[in-house]
Amino acid sequence: MSHVVEFPQLFDRCAGIDVHKENVVVTVKINQKADQTRTFGTFTEDLQSLKSWLQAEQVTHLAMESTGVYWKPVFNILEDNFNLMLVNARHIKYVPGHKTDRKDSAWIAKLLASGLLKGSFIPPAQIREMRELFRYKKKQIGYRVSERNRLQKILEDANIKLGNVVSDLFGKSGWAIICAIIEEQSDPTLLAGLAKGRLKNKIPQLIQALNGKITDHHRFMLQTSKLALESIQQHIDRIDRRLEQYIQSHSTEVELLETIPGVGHETVKGIVSEIGFDMSVFPTADHLASWAGVCPGNNESAGKKKSSRVTQGNKMLKTVLVEAAWVATKVKTGWLKNKYYAIAARRGKKRALLAIAHKILVAVYHILKEGLPYKEPTPRIVTTN
Repeated sequence: MSHVVEFPQLFDRCAGIDVHKENVVVTVKINQKADQTRTFGTFTEDLQSLKSWLQAEQVTHLAMESTGVYWKPVFNILEDNFNLMLVNARHIKYVPGHKTDRKDSAWIAKLLASGLLKGSFIPPAQIREMRELFRYKKKQIGYRVSERNRLQKILEDANIKLGNVVSDLFGKSGWAIICAIIEEQSDPTLLAGLAKGRLKNKIPQLIQALNGKITDHHRFMLQTSKLALESIQQHIDRIDRRLEQYIQSHSTEVELLETIPGVGHETVKGIVSEIGFDMSVFPTADHLASWAGVCPGNNESAGKKKSSRVTQGNKMLKTVLVEAAWVATKVKTGWLKNKYYAIAARRGKKRALLAIAHKILVAVYHILKEGLPYKEPTPRIVTTN
């Protein structure tokens, strides 16, 4: 005879929410009573009605899965009135069989009541806004890179080999020459005369590189690309000013984080926009590293370790940390640099970079939690008898 195992209900009044684009299905689970399930629309008025119903039923705890972006407006309206848990959809997969929205919401409610759900980290509203700004800024930087590549292709099409001589095509000298070409200047000697600094030593090579065949079409395309680049830069600068407003009240923490090798002001904005300033939400630095996806995974069965691949984690945070790790390896001296080369010799450069990213994040955790600047670890002294 088979027995159905029933877990004790930890919350007397809780609810599970199955979120969709046009509606949400909610099941309220009250101890010793039959479940109640209702469907609401996703307009603000509908979500307010949902909140009123949950309050009338004296619900204290809610759980919902992170479905695309559709969970966000529901979360924003309910977060101030309930203990709301956002759960990774993979962690609440329903058992095989007949699947309906009603059953999904009831399953979420049952798992929540039994204490079998683990909530995702949801930072405060201010940090969520910073996160959106920083990620949008990264998108704009990507657009800028694409537009710069397009402009270089136009120059190549006109047989202007400026990139062969100028290390930074969009530095002061390179940009001045491009603007002059747009303004219908085609004399290679005059264009080369716009060189500044050490580039003046390469005037003969510049004259050769600028001797191309520029048409009106090329100038039109260059001007269009130039306008696009200027517009993108305005967007980036505007987002930057907004981000600075957010971190002004945390200037002490920002300065402390900048003491970590490889971590500059831009990196700090990227890190805190993903994890915030309050480290009490992560029990240990290892929990934070696991959430970020910068530490080895743990997959063991029958006493055998199957895989130690890193978890997926937070892609944006991982990218920012790896960039910081790369900068840290370029400083003249330092523990992180030495550690990188020691690991790279054994495990390869990619794994070494991820290991340094892990150590930077651990340092970030302790700095924010303890309010102390970065301190180089003391090398262990090995004694031999």
